Amino acid sequence: MKKVSAFLIALLSLFTQGDFVNSQHYDPTWASLDTRPLPPWYDEAKIGIFLHWGVFSVPSYMSEWFWEYWRTGNINAKEFMAKNYRPGFTYADFAPQFSAQFYDTQRWAEIFKESGARYVVLTTKHHEGFTNWPSKNSFNWNAMDVGPKKDLVALFVEALRAFTDLRVGLYHSLFEWFNPLFLEDEANNFTTQYFVWNKTMPELYDLVNTYKPDLIWSDGDWMANHTYWNSTNFLAWLFNDSPVKNSVVVNDRWGKYTRCKHGSFFNCDDKFNPGKLFPHKWENAMSIDKSSWGYRRDLKLDDLNTIEELLQLLAETISCGGNLLINVGPTKEGIIVPIFEERLKQLGSWLKVNGEAIYASKPWSKQNDTITPGVWYTAKNSTSGTSVYAILLKWPGKSLILGSPITSSVTTVNLLGYPEFFNWEADPSGGMKIEIPPISYNEMPCQWAWVLKLQGLKNQFVPYPEITIN
Repeated sequence: MKKVSAFLIALLSLFTQGDFVNSQHYDPTWASLDTRPLPPWYDEAKIGIFLHWGVFSVPSYMSEWFWEYWRTGNINAKEFMAKNYRPGFTYADFAPQFSAQFYDTQRWAEIFKESGARYVVLTTKHHEGFTNWPSKNSFNWNAMDVGPKKDLVALFVEALRAFTDLRVGLYHSLFEWFNPLFLEDEANNFTTQYFVWNKTMPELYDLVNTYKPDLIWSDGDWMANHTYWNSTNFLAWLFNDSPVKNSVVVNDRWGKYTRCKHGSFFNCDDKFNPGKLFPHKWENAMSIDKSSWGYRRDLKLDDLNTIEELLQLLAETISCGGNLLINVGPTKEGIIVPIFEERLKQLGSWLKVNGEAIYASKPWSKQNDTITPGVWYTAKNSTSGTSVYAILLKWPGKSLILGSPITSSVTTVNLLGYPEFFNWEADPSGGMKIEIPPISYNEMPCQWAWVLKLQGLKNQFVPYPEITIN
């Protein structure tokens, strides 16, 4: 009996951590792989942080695509190099300046925890091919051999797990712009796989076995189909036999034509935001810097998403069933600049008040209000009934009319973070009219985007898993 109880406790522990017991075997086909359930932790998390960091953080000009722009003759990139660097300077010459000298992983972990995010995705290798860990398949073009002389990925993973309970995600680019093996495969119309077997696949297996990530964010997929990349065979191993088979989730970038079709969750395109309920778990990967994922030294304040814009994206995304992945670009020294840190801490302060409406929420039967613009809904179901959360992007003034809720005699309305219930009445045109009491500045629970909690409504609640397509 004691053995059975111990087993049940261990099983319960897996579910409470957002993992699941993976007993099914998956074949290396999309038809089979697409049947794997999404580990619950990912949908419950709702918010992640994305980090684009690499040798491109040294020139820190234009974007993380700087090398490709320069090499293919972009005028701005060429002029930048001509004005600031000696003749004959190569992209590889930037690598020793990628110092990471102020890379304080404990501080990073604290910033991420304060942001309210539940997972963090670090770039292990972008399209430039430089690996932030000592990859045996990237000789002298990795963070241990040149530049930081450190395993940046290991330090990141260790700090995140030591100081937070955030999930670990790793970004990895399938291809590299100028790797000779890839260029040879491309010249052969991808009938050969020299690059895949000598670079891509060894790196992916190494990352999984060494760092045991909960999320793999794949990219660089668009030039060849999934059979060239060997994607389904890798994913079958990942879901069947890898050390993270019960917790790991993956995106949809595994080959030409796989986006928005195959994956634990869909990215579809950068900054994907359908604005309506989407029939599969999805993620809006966006950047605080509207023009770049990597750090830019010539960044201007107007280039950034304000906290109001960030919260609007959050409300739109979560209401429609997505997760929001918020990118910041660290400097070459390993600093998350204060303006990015401020945005993340502003988000965290908002979530301390309103996280109830975000974490582990589900889309409601209505995503945004039918009468008043700038109102987005989420919901939670419990034994006591459905709680509906109306996220207001603008403060309504003395009253607010909502067209989507159908009230009952037991309907209640309260503002998250405020102790008193609000009065309301059924509106003749349908919905409800809520009386907004005068609230002094020091009693206002937050500065931006306020959340009303509605209970006792008649509206049907459609749990998100029931409308998810595997």
